[in-house]
Amino acid sequence: MNTTVDCLTDWMTRQRWYAGKGRVPNLVDVSSENWASPDEDARIVVHILRDLANNPPSLYHVPVVARRTVPKGMGPYLIGRDENDDYLFDGAHDPAYTSALLRRMHVHRGDEHSRVHAGEQSNTSIIFDQGGEAPLVAKIFRLVHAGENPDVTLPSALTSRGYRQVPRMLGSVTAHWDDPHRSSRTETGHLAFAQEFVQDVRDGWELALETAARGDEFTVEAERLGRTTAVVHRGLAEAMPVRPATLGDIVGFVAGWHQRLAVATSDVPALRELRPAIEAVYDAAQDAPWPALQRIHGDFHLGQVLRRSSGEWVLVDFEGEPLRPLEERTRVDSPLRDVAGMLRSFDYVVGSRLNTAADAAARETVDTGWSHRARAAFLDGYIRESEIDLRAHRALLDAFELDKAVYEAMYEARNRPAWLPIPLAAVRHLVSAERASARP
Repeated sequence: MNTTVDCLTDWMTRQRWYAGKGRVPNLVDVSSENWASPDEDARIVVHILRDLANNPPSLYHVPVVARRTVPKGMGPYLIGRDENDDYLFDGAHDPAYTSALLRRMHVHRGDEHSRVHAGEQSNTSIIFDQGGEAPLVAKIFRLVHAGENPDVTLPSALTSRGYRQVPRMLGSVTAHWDDPHRSSRTETGHLAFAQEFVQDVRDGWELALETAARGDEFTVEAERLGRTTAVVHRGLAEAMPVRPATLGDIVGFVAGWHQRLAVATSDVPALRELRPAIEAVYDAAQDAPWPALQRIHGDFHLGQVLRRSSGEWVLVDFEGEPLRPLEERTRVDSPLRDVAGMLRSFDYVVGSRLNTAADAAARETVDTGWSHRARAAFLDGYIRESEIDLRAHRALLDAFELDKAVYEAMYEARNRPAWLPIPLAAVRHLVSAERASARP
């Protein structure tokens, strides 16, 4: 028989959320907490595991249920058999753990039947939508970090103030562990949360693609989305810290843009000849007026918004860019970063249609002006709701969008070379003389 860590080592390599693809985990059990189980035949152990195979080491949250037998239908979720001759199962798929999870969050529900949402990569979502009660979803963070996860704190702050532009938060779970790299310090971090499961909605990316494919305009939806984005930014400014951008902040932003560009030019040769023009946009933004810094979504695009059948938009997934350290994702930032992210997403709708067209004739039918009109409508909606004239910040907004396009070019060059023309076209437009003439 194998130890629990041995079983998890083999099993984790097959999980979509395991970040160390191509490596064998080197796991250290940092913390193991026994939870009270509603099933006398099931023992629940919530593990926090340090994977030393990654540099820097990653921290994983793995809830496990140990049973003496294999219940009917649980075979696919078997992790292994441990030294105690117990069968170990992935807690997300075991009713003993999912019921205990609700109790930990003080969420009371008559029908606790659940299902795991398919297709996720970095987290695991457990949906409770049986019976006549309001459906809810519990998200388990697989990669965990010391500190407050913005996917919990930001929607919680908005929910507490009655904002309905995010799913209503219901509860969360935190854990404490001793960090083996800092033996004198106990860390705290979020492991999971529960929120309203929003039904009768369409994913913004899929909706935009379908709308463009039909040849229909997206301007009404984009204008509403701009308004909703401004409302959420206002709510976050009410609930969380806000302060003016200092010279140090501005220099830090601009230095980050230049650093990312330096890395990108090594991956994307086409950026090298554009580098002086890109740097000129960055440097001009340093001297432009900067709006106040506040908490923002942080990874804003059409895949992070849902549209209700009534036409209202809901923002989800406030975790921020998952590859950025949590410390960076919990700082105040510029709301223009979110605006720029959504503008890039509209461009990607048209770029995706061009990229997937069957032939040259099909590409000729793609309305490339669709993105321009959607972008303009989104900005109009944001301006009307926020009463902030983004056009006065055009130089700064262009710099944020340009930084995003540079990052996209680097990503596409590494992962999807056929998609590289999409961000490169945006970079060329943003550094063009025509675009420069439109800035104040």
